[in-house]
Amino acid sequence: MGYERFIAQRYLGSKRQLRFINIIMLVSVTGITVGVAALTIVLSVFNGFNSVVTNVLVGFDPHIRIEAARGRGMLMTDSLLMGLKADPRIAAAAPYIASKALLLTPHVNRVVLVKGVVDSTIDLVSGVKKRIVLGGFRLRDTPESGGVVLGLALADRLGTMVGSELTIVSPVGVDAMMTQFGEPLTRKCTVAGIYDSNNKDYDAHYAFISLESARQLFQYGESYSGIEIRLHDLEEADNVKHSLQSRLGDGYTVSTWYDLHRDLYSVMKIERWTAYIILCLIVGVATFNVLGSLTMGIIEKRRDIGILKSLGATRTSIVRIFMFEGLLVGLLGTAAGVLIGVVVCLLQIRYSLFPLDPTVYIIPAIPVELRWTDFVAVVLASMTLSTLASLYPARRAARLLPVDSIRWE
Repeated sequence: MGYERFIAQRYLGSKRQLRFINIIMLVSVTGITVGVAALTIVLSVFNGFNSVVTNVLVGFDPHIRIEAARGRGMLMTDSLLMGLKADPRIAAAAPYIASKALLLTPHVNRVVLVKGVVDSTIDLVSGVKKRIVLGGFRLRDTPESGGVVLGLALADRLGTMVGSELTIVSPVGVDAMMTQFGEPLTRKCTVAGIYDSNNKDYDAHYAFISLESARQLFQYGESYSGIEIRLHDLEEADNVKHSLQSRLGDGYTVSTWYDLHRDLYSVMKIERWTAYIILCLIVGVATFNVLGSLTMGIIEKRRDIGILKSLGATRTSIVRIFMFEGLLVGLLGTAAGVLIGVVVCLLQIRYSLFPLDPTVYIIPAIPVELRWTDFVAVVLASMTLSTLASLYPARRAARLLPVDSIRWE
């Protein structure tokens, strides 16, 4: 196989004269380089945005959530608690109670999701406590009122600040109120803190109160809405989910952080694959130039092919020569493209060449994250297309007859 590679390199690097074929080959290398560089950069940007979204969501949500498959609530049984504590992959677990409720202020009313938690353990299963920007995460209850923590967007819409008072109206008892035979459960609360999670959906629709206040407001008795779990390693979420689901049975629903936002991640995955396919078409167009240049090269080198065959070169050897030539073009373009893509990504990471408006976005610049799996996918796509583009000219060259090739030479 050594002489086939040698001849392919001589054909590709010939400097006797600059022919039109050489120009087409140069355009082919340039096209593959541009396509591979674009693929590398775009996939890295998608990785960066995916990591930003995941950090924002996981910083607020738990890694795993356990809920009752049927019914309104679930009980914290001793066997369930022992099973959670025995799993070394679980860092912490805490119950919660959540329900929609109406927040009343003298001027504005809002329906939000009110979540009852234990303020002393909330930081073990959620990052909301670290996002406090005003006040503190203090949900101390008194017989007259309790503490509430609001999102920054929700506090702005309600016109409240730390120390303001509001009333939480529970949906429990609303039916009786409509028939004038009762009144809904309410509780006065004082705003103890305001958080900013960098997610407007969370900041505008979540309020936190103590677990006992939520139990009284929503009439949960001894049950809970579910259990939130934090893991030592986020990547173990799927494994822990399957382990818990098989242990708990069909009476419980176990969801990972990915399951809680499956629709969002599905859209992001579709966008990623769409960008990958479209940019692969750029590489595909460049490889058509490889096909054209090799075909023209075969026409020009009919005499050389005839001489090689008359000297004993087999059809397989001729195929290898031109396949090597096409693969060398693909390899040069791919290597140059990957190098350019990596350099641009590293410059973006180091110097933020493409900044974003911090008043509009939660990040100062376009995020970039390099992953080795992307390089494998890009190189495989580029080299596969280059191989396919070289196959037809190589087989055509192998079918040339030595007599016809050198008859008129």
